[in-house]
Formats: sequence, C-alpha cells, structure tokens
Amino acid sequence: MDIARTRALRAAPLHTPTDLGEAAVKDIAAALTALLADTFALYLKTKNFHWHMSGPHFRDYHLLLDEQADQIFAITDDIAERARKIGGGTLRSIGQIGRLQRLSDNDAEFVTPADMLAELADDNSRFVSLLRAVHELAAGHNDSATTSLVEVWIDEAERRTWFLFETGRAGN
Repeated sequence: MDIARTRALRAAPLHTPTDLGEAAVKDIAAALTALLADTFALYLKTKNFHWHMSGPHFRDYHLLLDEQADQIFAITDDIAERARKIGGGTLRSIGQIGRLQRLSDNDAEFVTPADMLAELADDNSRFVSLLRAVHELAAGHNDSATTSLVEVWIDEAERRTWFLFETGRAGN
C-alpha cells in the first residue's frame, strides 16, 4: 500500500480495508446489525424474566436465565466488531435497536414461569433461524470469518433452546 492511499484511508470516516466486495460489506454489515438488535432484545427479555421470576423453582430458573443472559450479552461485542472489521457500521442507539429487532418484547406485568421459559425457548429457536440466515448470506459472499463465528453462536442458541425446553416440560 502506498503512503498516499494509507493517508486517504486514515482520513476516510469508518472506511476499513477489506478484501470483501462493496456489496458483501453492505449486505453482511446490515445483517449483523439487525442480528445485534435481536441479540440485545433477547438479552433484555432474558434479564427481564430473570428479574421477575417467581415460584417454587425460583432459584434454579433465576440462575439459568442469568447464565443465559450472560452468554447472549457476551456475543454483542463480537457481532458489532465483525461488522466494523469488514468496513461496515453497526448500531448507534436504543432507538435503532427498536427499529431493527425482529424478536418481540414482553412488557407484561406478570408472566408465569412456565410461559417465560416457553417464550424464551421460542425466541432462542427463532434466533437460531436468524443466525442461519446470516450464515447463509456470509457464506454466499465467501466470508468464512463471519460464518465461523455464527456457527458457534448457533450451537450456543440451540443449547439455550434445549435447556429452556427441557426445564419447562410439563411435570417439572
């Protein structure tokens, strides 16, 4: 890289060098940004249910949801940084999260523990579908770094879904 090009890149706002094409950067960064909005929505709903858990299994469910929320929150920085590494932008506000999220909020005053577990199991299952769509998009652009990250997140979300499903089974 010559010095003039290096200086131009330093002066360009948010222009990160990448070998991915312009269309790939635009598509993947947009998909990751929407995924990040969903990740924050899932995180907050998991914490909401963690904070408002009640009943005879309170301690077990409370701890399970806290562990899952920590796992969900842990991927937020990786998602945002992946979008930035390839030269795209990412979330800038809570308002943007609200506009982009595809997972629904739950503002109900009271939700039974069984309904909390079932709703989170459904949300994590939907999250897996959203992750698979990002994986397919990134694979189509030959972005192996993004697909590699997403594969781990799919496994984690499937595990959360499994735990929530098994924990919420009738008779538990």
